[in-house]
Amino acid sequence: MSPWVLAARPATLPAGVAAVVVGSALAAADGVFRWDAFIVTLFAAMAIQIGVNYANDLADAQKGADTEERIGPTRAVASGLLTAQEMRRGIFVAFGVAGLAGIYLIWLAGWVILAIGIVSIVAALGYTNGPVPYGYYGLGELFVFVFFGLVATAGTRYVYDRTTPADAWVAATAMGLLASAILVANNVRDIDTDRAAGKHTLAVILGRGRARWLYAATVAGAYLTVGIGATAAVLPAWVLLTFASLPLTVVPLQTIFSETAGPPLIGVLKATARLQLVFAGLLSVGVLIA
Repeated sequence: MSPWVLAARPATLPAGVAAVVVGSALAAADGVFRWDAFIVTLFAAMAIQIGVNYANDLADAQKGADTEERIGPTRAVASGLLTAQEMRRGIFVAFGVAGLAGIYLIWLAGWVILAIGIVSIVAALGYTNGPVPYGYYGLGELFVFVFFGLVATAGTRYVYDRTTPADAWVAATAMGLLASAILVANNVRDIDTDRAAGKHTLAVILGRGRARWLYAATVAGAYLTVGIGATAAVLPAWVLLTFASLPLTVVPLQTIFSETAGPPLIGVLKATARLQLVFAGLLSVGVLIA
């Protein structure tokens, strides 16, 4: 596998795709969908997420969080597959591509998209970089919830007609919770090496036991959010189709509560990413057929 693909962390990329799909489905249900907006938004979201992952790869290597003891997938800079300078160029290219896509979206939806883009990139770079890398202080899940949930989903909906109806915020909350679950799974896997490296993720702060329950709460919260949204008639009743994905939660929940070894916990991360994609697909179908 190319070191650039490896550093992009393909297993985490469904988080960005899912949010754009749901936001676009909501737009289609309101009769304002357009293909150019969908394609460019998806492209920008993927570029930003890859840029985030590149920046994390570089920062974790420089701060000593990615050592030989780490049980997750190989990291490009820490393993010597890419130099720090090469990764810096990769970060610049990824965010540059996102910026080019953003120009088109600004033309479509105005200055709000410019503000979203600037804040997203600054927040992404500050996640594991800068004087106070907040991903090292237990705020990673909050970052993911806000930017890969609220901003990505509601922001996508905004692109189409410069509005963010209530249903977009409810759906965005569910997407943010599942995106956060992916990060929790990642951090539970890395809890021992992160603690040793002084990386105070929320999993390290809470401890393995409470972090496992946090994972369960974020997954359950996504279903609860959709259920409340449907009950309150903010979302159509058909979105309850998302509950058909519940069987996909069984194995990752059982695994995260019973395993500490790397390979099974890597499987939890991948299974959670698949769950989010299926959940997003069912939510989108439910919105469209209502």
